Amino acid sequence: MKILVATEKPFAAVAVDGIRKVVEDAGFELELLEKYSAKQELLDAVATADGLIIRSDIVDNEVLDAAKQLKIVVRAGAGYDNVDLAAATAHNVVVENTPGQNSNAVAELVFGMAVMAVRNMYNGMSGTELKDKTIGIHAFGQVGRNVARIAKGFGMTVEALDPYCPDEAMSEAGVKPVHSIDELYANNRFVSIHIPATPETKGSIGYDLISSMPKGGVLINTARKEVIDEAGLARALDARPDLKYIADIRPDTADALKEAFGDRVFFTPKKMGAQTSEANINAGIAAAHQTVEFLRDGVARFQVNK
Repeated sequence: MKILVATEKPFAAVAVDGIRKVVEDAGFELELLEKYSAKQELLDAVATADGLIIRSDIVDNEVLDAAKQLKIVVRAGAGYDNVDLAAATAHNVVVENTPGQNSNAVAELVFGMAVMAVRNMYNGMSGTELKDKTIGIHAFGQVGRNVARIAKGFGMTVEALDPYCPDEAMSEAGVKPVHSIDELYANNRFVSIHIPATPETKGSIGYDLISSMPKGGVLINTARKEVIDEAGLARALDARPDLKYIADIRPDTADALKEAFGDRVFFTPKKMGAQTSEANINAGIAAAHQTVEFLRDGVARFQVNK
């Protein structure tokens, strides 16, 4: 069987070495497609693959049509909205992600951006500290749990909202559970977003929630740009000159927001949350293990389509 690693943005060399060892030790063939510039290259390569490992690469119906032998796609990372799940299911292809492998990297970036925000983008003016401030975590998954751990190290008070996480699990982590999105935003000077982009969440964070944040509020988004109502965000920033929006995802209206609000908004030039050597290696090797386990043993622990 052949496993294809198709990465327009390649894994680190040490990650590729680890992936190769996992795949070849299992008796499978590894094929690499790195830094490809045309979709046709992916269509050609996937035609003979039984397993596919990707990063942010798009797997849509056209790719799945070309992949006549494909049985599994593993997205090395937590998010998987670059894969058409319905099309994969229709093609009898299992889709998995690698939850937890990038979590610490994303959580550390939250606080890198938070410190920058409260120190006024390091413009030389006096800022504030994170200690004794409140932070609300919007979704208490693997990233959210790491955010809570780091926040407690800063001496912050932590709340979280997640209808899929038991209150007891939050309490055991020293986090106060809240049960209303309105309460989460109104109670916390910092809010860190970790929800996926789904039909229910897209555009769900807008003027009402953002403008309800306490004085000096900082909204931090390392999740998905689609969950933000950008028109509502602009209205809230205009109405509340004390608010800031810091994101690891460049919004569609980034230039207009930057022109209107200057240093009160900040966007990384490209998604940086998982861009550490450790996360890169961990996610790639985890993807290789999961692909091998499925093709060899039928194990699909992290399947995200049904």
